Amino acid sequence: MITHEVFNQVPPLVDYDVFGTDPVLAAAVEREGARWALDQLGEFGRAAGTADMIDAGRLANEHGPILRTHDRVGNRIDEVEFHPAYHRFMALSISHGLHSLPYERPAGEGGRVARDAAFMVVNQVEAGHSCPISMTTAVVPALQVEPGLAIEWEPKILSREYQAPLGPLASKAGVTMGMGMTEKQGGSDVRANASVATPTGDGVYELVGHKWFVSAPMSDGFLVTAQAPGGITCFLLPRMLADGTRNGIRIQRLKDKLGNTSNASSEMEFERAIVYRVGEEGRGVRTIIEMVNNTRLDCVVGSAGLMRQAVAQAAWHAAHREAFGAALIDKGLMQNVLADLEVEVEVATLLMMRLSGAFDRAALDPAEEAFRRLATPVIKYWVSKRCTDVVREAMECLGGNGYAEESVMPRLFRESPVNAIWEGSGNVIALDTLRAMATAPAATEAFVGELDGARGIDTRLDAAIDRVGSAIAEMAGGEAGARRLVEQLAVTLGAALAIRFGDPHVADAFVSSRLTGDHGHLFGTLDPGLPLATIARRAVPDVQSGIQPPGCM
Repeated sequence: MITHEVFNQVPPLVDYDVFGTDPVLAAAVEREGARWALDQLGEFGRAAGTADMIDAGRLANEHGPILRTHDRVGNRIDEVEFHPAYHRFMALSISHGLHSLPYERPAGEGGRVARDAAFMVVNQVEAGHSCPISMTTAVVPALQVEPGLAIEWEPKILSREYQAPLGPLASKAGVTMGMGMTEKQGGSDVRANASVATPTGDGVYELVGHKWFVSAPMSDGFLVTAQAPGGITCFLLPRMLADGTRNGIRIQRLKDKLGNTSNASSEMEFERAIVYRVGEEGRGVRTIIEMVNNTRLDCVVGSAGLMRQAVAQAAWHAAHREAFGAALIDKGLMQNVLADLEVEVEVATLLMMRLSGAFDRAALDPAEEAFRRLATPVIKYWVSKRCTDVVREAMECLGGNGYAEESVMPRLFRESPVNAIWEGSGNVIALDTLRAMATAPAATEAFVGELDGARGIDTRLDAAIDRVGSAIAEMAGGEAGARRLVEQLAVTLGAALAIRFGDPHVADAFVSSRLTGDHGHLFGTLDPGLPLATIARRAVPDVQSGIQPPGCM
């Protein structure tokens, strides 16, 4: 029937280089010291962007994890079952070193930068599995405070072999790691933990208690906090003991979450579980905080990836869909919306990659370590919170099609709030920013120094940097004004990076809208005099024909 003829439909965005089509990512990777990884990142971007892997991302989220507490005859097993598509992503990411690259090259040689670029890529296709990947990466610095444990566990943690079945450490070629800090009564207040670890000798303890939120309960080991005789202490909790028996871990249930559905998050109870002390008693928060700092960076990377994919989908749709006699992307109002979204994503990516570079060089450069201390909460706060706004507006660009699951936009939207909540929600992050400024003057000095590096290019930015200096000096509002201050720091840093390293049109649009206030309350309200069509077109993926076989970094 002629009424059923299908036309003016948008082709799927598949079989493309997720890395290479990003307008700013490759240049940022090179600038931050990982030029050596560009070819491998392109190979990984093409592997992740195949129609097959994109469909695997759908399957992993449509068929989420299932908790199996007992076997068929009633034995307690506490195992989590996943769809094969989930395991495909775990194997892909681990084989390409997304958990290990920061430690495979010496500090300052771009290992972290290359890894974070790849992490941003894979988050665009399937974000849930990145949680255990993130924690497996982040556990290494914390574990290194206990050399005996590090020697035993680190080779398996950094292995590029993925082995999902449960088994004792000695039997596995590679392991993944999780983390549990929060309890029912405490939430973000880790010092309110009530779980108790009783020493039995030689750094071994028995743990009794619970965790209200344990990420990736199928992992081979976890870092957890508990009350020891000397106060809050960090411990390594293995899933299985050396003799092959199961540790005293009881998975009570999996969380029924808004999004992040391919990833398991759980409530756990501990029945005299064997744990190993990591660091000194009473210094558990200080020990585990380095793991948290690394996962906070991953919250930024993951958010940037979700934003990029949402805007790519919106621009792809607008470039291939006609309405009222022309492609949507050629309509002035749609150009304004897409340009506004693209500006947000490009600056978020610049912020993310600058922070990644600071992590990569921190061990060698005290100024980078100081910058990292303040920039981490500032950038985490801003980018992770902007993510949901960007994804929601991008979804609207597809109209009703964007509200349908087939478009992938609902999954991106459900995923978008998680990074603003995990590893410290907004208030926790804002307070950490104040803490850094109060206790680490070098961090504030390094942050302001980064801004000063962009002086003299744009008078509007110069004025904003002056305002930041005044705001820091006055610290007006104290705790109640923390969010306002963090936002000012983030936007000014974003403008400085855009002016120094970004596309000139994008930088001008960001400065005029976000920095000087020539912007409405919602997206699509840029100054009409800006080159909106040019900026909007930057968001359309330039899909090349042919997919190369994946290589390894």
